[in-house]
Amino acid sequence: MKTLRLIVGDQLNIKHSWFKETNEDVTYCLFEMRQETDYVKHHLQKVIGFFAAMRQFAEDLKAEGHNVDYFKINDEKNTQSLTDNLSKLIKEHAIENFEYIYPDEYRLDKQLRDFSNTLDLTTNIVSAEHFYTKRNDLATFFKGKKQYLMENFYRDMRKNHDILMTADQPEGGKWNYDKSNRNKWKGDVEIPNYKLFKNDVSEVENDIKKAKIETIGRFDTKTFSYPITRVQALEQLKYFCEALLIHFGDYQDAMHTDETYLFHSRLSFAMNLKLISPKDVVKTVMNYYRKHDDDIDISQVEGFVRQIIGWREYMRGMYWAFMPGYTSKNELDNHNKLPDFFWTGNTKMNCLKHAINNSLDNGYAHHIQRLMITGNYALLTQTHPDEVDDWYLGIYVDAIEWVQLTNTRGMSQFADGGKIATKPYVSSGSYINKMSNYCSGCQYNKSKKTGDDACPFNSLYWNFLDEKREQLGNNYRMGMMYSLSDKMDKQQLQSIKEKAQHIIAHQDDY
Repeated sequence: MKTLRLIVGDQLNIKHSWFKETNEDVTYCLFEMRQETDYVKHHLQKVIGFFAAMRQFAEDLKAEGHNVDYFKINDEKNTQSLTDNLSKLIKEHAIENFEYIYPDEYRLDKQLRDFSNTLDLTTNIVSAEHFYTKRNDLATFFKGKKQYLMENFYRDMRKNHDILMTADQPEGGKWNYDKSNRNKWKGDVEIPNYKLFKNDVSEVENDIKKAKIETIGRFDTKTFSYPITRVQALEQLKYFCEALLIHFGDYQDAMHTDETYLFHSRLSFAMNLKLISPKDVVKTVMNYYRKHDDDIDISQVEGFVRQIIGWREYMRGMYWAFMPGYTSKNELDNHNKLPDFFWTGNTKMNCLKHAINNSLDNGYAHHIQRLMITGNYALLTQTHPDEVDDWYLGIYVDAIEWVQLTNTRGMSQFADGGKIATKPYVSSGSYINKMSNYCSGCQYNKSKKTGDDACPFNSLYWNFLDEKREQLGNNYRMGMMYSLSDKMDKQQLQSIKEKAQHIIAHQDDY
């Protein structure tokens, strides 16, 4: 039976059971398509990275003896549509059986389900063989519960997979070392040179330019520095264990003007393309920790493991539990637009300038920069979640909707009304100063709420609380801040609100 098997751009798992044996009657297909490059405006490095990894993956499959049909972006036979390309190959090869791996994005899942229903041939869908959990596990886990607390899910994952456990108790006596993961990096702990790959992607970049794909961001180095093969991803993981794990937990929330990555692993791009699995990552980290536990504290390891088996699996589960309606959630009724400086980095606010330019330069920012700098600002200025979603989905090389949407619309923007986060993640300038050196080089005063030199985050923060009192006033985690707001002098609060509203109306002047 002649079989066509589809591989989409984030399914580059060379260890998948599909590839254990070769079969002359099986053809694999991969497509570079305007369908995927144009549904949102992506960072140039993101498009380059996907295409480069896909092309290398196709070559690796061919080297192992598999039949591969690969459509590059400018190929004449490429219709730029997933279903049209599939139809073309089904006819060309007289295909009798069509198979694909469960997609991780709802839009692709629906497109392929609808397409399969039109085919007069057998179809089969198989597992991605990547995640710890299945799509609907989290919805089942939280069935009947009022809150979807990640911590409860994370503890269950630790128990089920025997990770950092002693019998049925958490190793070290604590489930969570989050309070040990909030140190400010002051330059006193040395950060080794980063592991940066020099993947020659000039051909890919030229193809993208020839296709006239509209992108955002910058690409000045001319070599792509993230892993684009499983071998490179394993090298990156080894480097993380040997050079960065020892201080990862301490500084995982820290930010600094002189450091782009600090002690972060830079593995998310490779993981989200499935070049390397979460089980690979956790197993390797745990094995290294067991051999070096005299030097590495458990808080460093737990902080990392929590990101992989906790947040990453949780976000995917929440995505599938609430799609497709999740994309339209806007419980705080925010409607403003993002300012132009999100695409240029031209702002006088030092924290935003560094976080945004880092994103434009590298297609990267770590979770606190995303949550408490760009995301915090977008929420405080009451930006429409659609605007924020499109920016986050486009700007980061690791952004795929299943992980981006729940992190952005839920965790960052509180647009789901509290399904993911128990309170909005907003702050004034004081938190930014606590976790970074951004404020020391800023023309705005982190301690002032009004005046020309006042930190915009301060007035925006108190204005946001006042504006959203109806939606947030009864949130038990916001009680202390609303109590402080109630004690504020009415005239002072009015001056603060006027300052905030001027900022919102003239964002590109700040």
